[in-house]
Amino acid sequence: MADPDRLRRLLGGEETAWLLDRLRRRMVAGRPLSGVVTLSSATHDQRRAIERLLGRRAGTGTSLSVSLDEVDTVLRRSGSAPDGLADATRLLIGTVPDRATEAAAWAAAFGPLDELVARRPMLATWRAWLDSTGMVRRLASEPERASALITAVVDVLAELPSRGIALGRLAAETTGDAHSLDDGRPLATLVLSAARALRGSPPAGDGTAGERRTSWAAVGVHRDELSSSVLCLGLPGDTETPTGRMLALAKETGEPCVLTLRQLNTAGLGVGAGVVSVCENPIVLASAADELGPDCPPIVCVNGQPSAAVWRLLDLLAEDRASFRYHGDFDWGGIRIGNTLRDRIPWMPWRFDASAYSTTTAEGGPLAGRPADATWDPDLRPTLERRGVRIEEELVLPALLEDLR
Repeated sequence: MADPDRLRRLLGGEETAWLLDRLRRRMVAGRPLSGVVTLSSATHDQRRAIERLLGRRAGTGTSLSVSLDEVDTVLRRSGSAPDGLADATRLLIGTVPDRATEAAAWAAAFGPLDELVARRPMLATWRAWLDSTGMVRRLASEPERASALITAVVDVLAELPSRGIALGRLAAETTGDAHSLDDGRPLATLVLSAARALRGSPPAGDGTAGERRTSWAAVGVHRDELSSSVLCLGLPGDTETPTGRMLALAKETGEPCVLTLRQLNTAGLGVGAGVVSVCENPIVLASAADELGPDCPPIVCVNGQPSAAVWRLLDLLAEDRASFRYHGDFDWGGIRIGNTLRDRIPWMPWRFDASAYSTTTAEGGPLAGRPADATWDPDLRPTLERRGVRIEEELVLPALLEDLR
């Protein structure tokens, strides 16, 4: 058993502080406590302290060299520190972090993330972002805390994308804490950044509430059943459900209808195996209501990245055997929305391919942003890049309305 008092007399004084500091540095760096350390310009008192420690003269000259192996032997034989030099250092200055051990602990903590990315390559950019920003270490300063946080992240992402689930319910079912995914919580920060990557956006986001809501919706998570909504026109509805009767009345009057996620929990849509047109922007639906009124066939607006309500409506229509055609903006954002939709529901291009882009005489602004491949038409990206012009739906409204007519 160590003798702390004797150890402090031998190695814990001011004159041997330099030696203790060298020992600490080696332990932190994961280097062995062996070999020789040298102090240049040693004072008389520092030399005398080493002589008392070793029980012999410490040489002459201005520098002072000490064999760590000899110090280790002295401490073990004297009973001051029977477990050796490393134990003696810890007894005198407390816990000494070992970089090698700490690095191994961090690597183990990140292991589940690497396994996740191997299964889901779309998260590779998110994983790289975590490393470049040090986000996990900022949210959890110790490997043990980071490991628990990462485990929770993997558990939540295993359920995403969802076909529609409330945020609080997702949190409760995956972590046991209904508030673990609330804004500002470490888990929410990491999962939401992964959700952005899954929708093809930068992991950081812009910090706005609207952006967070959109990013959650992209993976089928809604904040509540009332804040998520979808705009539609011409759905026949039925007489058996409240939502169905609302749709039937809107169809009869030729008016657009806004449905919340709650209303879609009990909805009779009445479309059956018919064709449903899907557009990106509300202007298409509003113009169709103005020009076609009650004669407008079923049309749904995704209004940018689809919300949970949009997904729910499209799923219900698909379950009712509807088929879909889609048109969006001819720009990189529009292509990404199209890809997102196509990952979940089958649709045919509605004047939304390379041929339609090449033949339109509309002229929009310059095409900007990060390019994206169109999963439904491999020629669309190179065609857009050659022309370099974005064409929003507003510019091709006459053609779209004629199709609806």
